[in-house]
Amino acid sequence: MSLDLDVSALISCKIGRYRCVMSTTPKIDLLPGHNGVEIAVHRLGAGPAVIMLHGLSSSTHINWVRYGTAKRLADAGFEAIMIDQRVHGKSAAPQNESDYPADVLLLDMKAVIPQLRLDGFDLVGYSMGSRIALSLVADGLAPRRLILGGMGLEGLLDWKRRRQFFLDALDHFNTAKAGDRDFMAIQFMKTVKIDPIALRHLLLSMSDISRETLDKIRVPTLVLSADDDDDNGSADALVAALPDAQRGSMPGNHMTCIMKPEFGEAIVNYLAA
Repeated sequence: MSLDLDVSALISCKIGRYRCVMSTTPKIDLLPGHNGVEIAVHRLGAGPAVIMLHGLSSSTHINWVRYGTAKRLADAGFEAIMIDQRVHGKSAAPQNESDYPADVLLLDMKAVIPQLRLDGFDLVGYSMGSRIALSLVADGLAPRRLILGGMGLEGLLDWKRRRQFFLDALDHFNTAKAGDRDFMAIQFMKTVKIDPIALRHLLLSMSDISRETLDKIRVPTLVLSADDDDDNGSADALVAALPDAQRGSMPGNHMTCIMKPEFGEAIVNYLAA
């Protein structure tokens, strides 16, 4: 199923005698994920495919489109294929606990990615998306290259500690006050209209990742983390733990770096090399 494009976001270009129309807004398809839950897939550009997985409480629009990363990839000759995880963006957010078996995000991607019918692709994740991307590769998915954005070693090996921060935030969803430790996270969730019931089920479905899992990551990997980002632990320690990884950085912190042009430029530069 496809969603209509915003006609105001179309631009014209001229090739010889012919005029073409090119969209600056991604095309959106709704594909069945695990147990048929609708998962939104956004596509922009044409060329070698780059599958992109966003962070927790975020979306394709926030992580990849709003600040120009998807357009930078499209301009560089890639096709950005950006997937909203369940509970996020334009994907479904079922409220029944039974809709969230262990590692349901991996199950969704195992259902959706084969439907894309790609001959080859690169894989990019940010924060939660990096957890999903790494787990998929360890389970046998074979991208050409892997980018793990906004992720450190502790965010993989000790996820339960990080998860508890978000569970606590959901406990205070309607009572948090300015100055509280989780106030800004809660305000962000409200701004993007996250369903707190569905998000709690999703958080509890996610598990820690073992060091043995990291040993299975044999594809070339860029660990891309902002200078002031330690939300998910040490990016340097993650580089050291992976068999074939290098470090990338840009200004900002976990929340602000995606807004900066250096973020998209680092992704494009790595994939274009």
